Amino acid sequence: MRARSALFDLYGDYLRNRGGAAPIAALVRLLAPLGIAAPAVRTAVSRMLRQDWLTATRFGRQRGYALTGRAVRRLDSAAGRIYRTTRREWDGGFDLLVISPPADRTARSRLSAQLRLFGYGHLGDSAWTWLSPWHAAEVGPLLAETDVTFERFDARHAGDPVALVRRAWDLRELELAYEKFIDELDPVVSGIGPTSSDEAAYAARFRLVHAFRGFLFRDPQLPAALLPPGWAGSAAAAFFDAQAARLRPPADRHVDRMLSETI
Repeated sequence: MRARSALFDLYGDYLRNRGGAAPIAALVRLLAPLGIAAPAVRTAVSRMLRQDWLTATRFGRQRGYALTGRAVRRLDSAAGRIYRTTRREWDGGFDLLVISPPADRTARSRLSAQLRLFGYGHLGDSAWTWLSPWHAAEVGPLLAETDVTFERFDARHAGDPVALVRRAWDLRELELAYEKFIDELDPVVSGIGPTSSDEAAYAARFRLVHAFRGFLFRDPQLPAALLPPGWAGSAAAAFFDAQAARLRPPADRHVDRMLSETI
């Protein structure tokens, strides 16, 4: 687990609803159970400062770091998808993007990753064409900021939309990833019981959320009408919801204790 990614998880899952800020000492102590050393935490914080995800603040004589407005918006959007706090009804249409991609390979890869994060799939044709069954508000500002030429359409497919989706996403690969998620995380969380320490519950839950968060970059959360029968993602989501809720109280106690001891 990389320190920068773990910091996003820590702020998004625990610190966002506790004011969005913490002393550096608390960040170090909260990531220690994940095997992340203090130098790695400090290096990751410096990088997030440069990228405008964090801003420096003070806790008395201690240095601390708070979320920027940009980070709050990104984490809130991610939380809505991880915990599925908003339910959407699909109207049968697609948000279709036809983009003139950046000439620079790095910029092209970065834009591609951002579009996938927002739930868009690439049709894989000679044109740079992306689609999603949902209309992501973040995409307009993203494309404007990237300074690419693009066209955007509200589209309906005249043929089989399920076949269209299969061109944009490898759903079989995604199903296998969900099955692997359950296989690997079940031993991690099932070992936590009433006699386990709060720190152990926190570490197990952190690993659970961290692993499930990775699906933000892979799963567009397609409507049921476009998914195969017995979709493995549904079982994975139910497993995640149950275990994340079960481990939340002791994990919260651990976070509160670490914050109280360092502020």
